[in-house]
Amino acid sequence: MESNKIFERIIALAPDKSCFLFGPRGTGKSFWLRRQYKKSIYIDLLESETYFRLISSPEKLESYIPEDFSDVIIIDEVQKVPKLLDEVHRLIEKFGYRFILTGSSARKLKKSDINLLAGRALTAYMHPLCCKELSSYFNLAHSLKYGHLPCAYTEKDPASYLSSYVVTYLKEEVFQEGLTRNIGGFSRFLETASFSQGEVLNLSEIARECSLNRKLVESYFSILDDLLISLRLPVFTKKAKRRMIQHPKFYFFDVGIFRTIRPKGPLDSPEEIEGPALETLFLQELRAINDYYKLGYDIYYWRTSNQVEVDFVLYGEKGIFAFEIKRKAKYSAKDLNGLKLFLQDYPMAKAFLLYGGTKRFYEEGIQIIPIQEAITQMYQLLKY
Repeated sequence: MESNKIFERIIALAPDKSCFLFGPRGTGKSFWLRRQYKKSIYIDLLESETYFRLISSPEKLESYIPEDFSDVIIIDEVQKVPKLLDEVHRLIEKFGYRFILTGSSARKLKKSDINLLAGRALTAYMHPLCCKELSSYFNLAHSLKYGHLPCAYTEKDPASYLSSYVVTYLKEEVFQEGLTRNIGGFSRFLETASFSQGEVLNLSEIARECSLNRKLVESYFSILDDLLISLRLPVFTKKAKRRMIQHPKFYFFDVGIFRTIRPKGPLDSPEEIEGPALETLFLQELRAINDYYKLGYDIYYWRTSNQVEVDFVLYGEKGIFAFEIKRKAKYSAKDLNGLKLFLQDYPMAKAFLLYGGTKRFYEEGIQIIPIQEAITQMYQLLKY
């Protein structure tokens, strides 16, 4: 991979509104903003001097802005100093300034009075790279192994980069931020959680395996959610015609992060890691395209009480989509069972089986499409 490769991002922010830009660390928010807004004022709260100056006196924010300034003011990692939000609000009201406020954690902002969200600032998200952004550099095998953080495609040693990311961010920073005092327990929790990738969460079982109490495990999952490191997919239950399970499914936000955290041993079968990895890659592409093109779908999974499942369900004004993911090169009639049952309950849905083969098929209202084709043509697929 080229270390100097610059990927053109799809994301676009409203040209005349202030905005929160959220996204996990390493997705490229700061790099993109510096290139996109070269005349902006850039205030980096990861710089110690800037951080300590503004945390002690948020009102000094105005001193960073020249008179008659008309471009964008960027505050990076705004959750470090939540009290700045009141000052940002005042400056928007008084001078009409446009701010872009980035963050990799919503935890501190949730505890603050975020009045900017009441019509004064939009919210956008930056995801790991999607296939359109990678363009000709996209390589399915590389993506399944290292994921789509930009450095996973530019570093000469992506495995070392990902290991460093997990150690310095997911463990040390969580500890330094005071989100947990038990770094050993949190590390055990991360590894145990990785075995739940793409699975229905069983908090009690995870707590037993970690030797931690259930409430602490729930708080650790909340930390991951707040840092945008993970997500929990709810069950699709709208107008359900049969009994459904209630617990969410868990995913780390990027397949490279999942594989770095997940312990591997000689007894692990390929299905135990490769299957969840493929689902994760599909999901992160799905989330990025859904957000960037403002398609407006909510993302779910579907599973009945007798364990019949569809991996992903999209629901929105434009319709319902159902996706089942299989990594094998040849599919069987059994692989269609979940989609067939889903179509019985939701006959208006568009159903897809994505598999590891190379040809398209069509059976009983189900489109059968090669997984690489589906991932690289996600936007066209959702317009089907």
